[in-house]
Amino acid sequence: MLFCLAKDNDIYLFVLHKNVSLEKIRESLTSKISPVLENNYETKLASVLIIIFDDSPKILMIKKPITMNHHGGEIAFPGGKISNEDNDLLDTAIREAREETGIIIEREKIVGQLEPVTTLNSGFTILPFICILSKIENLTPNSEVEEFLKIPFMPFLQTLANDSDPKHNSIQEMYTFTFENHLIWGASARMLKQIIEKIDESYS
Repeated sequence: MLFCLAKDNDIYLFVLHKNVSLEKIRESLTSKISPVLENNYETKLASVLIIIFDDSPKILMIKKPITMNHHGGEIAFPGGKISNEDNDLLDTAIREAREETGIIIEREKIVGQLEPVTTLNSGFTILPFICILSKIENLTPNSEVEEFLKIPFMPFLQTLANDSDPKHNSIQEMYTFTFENHLIWGASARMLKQIIEKIDESYS
């Protein structure tokens, strides 16, 4: 399937294949793990875990409670800011994912990472890691997660659009994705855009 995204005078083309297997996704997103970022103290360091799972591939996202200080009510990947107990940002991603989802993930399950993404408002530089699992068990919402979203992977990526909100585009190019009545934008959307590019590259 040929998918076109137009912004101003530029046209971005992505070949989104409807039937991408979990193994092909693993192959496309496998990369060297470099879990340390230099801290320039201009932003706070954080990381997220992008969990892709199931024979009919899905991606796991969470809805944060509206009462949270940062990004309350938004749809995001499990993750959070680095703490003193973490040796590196991969430790952070695994720890935060365990606290938020209850999923225990070993470092060996991490297949790659994306480029760091900086949030526009809260001042975080986020390092995203990729985890591929055959399945995940039922998940129970908690004080940190209002709702778990198990989103069909390729149909979700095909909802890519330019973010039309001028406030969001004031600094850099921004995107949106949609699932049911949920809008995903900001840092999470820029991570998903990187995933599209990596999958597209693997078919070229």
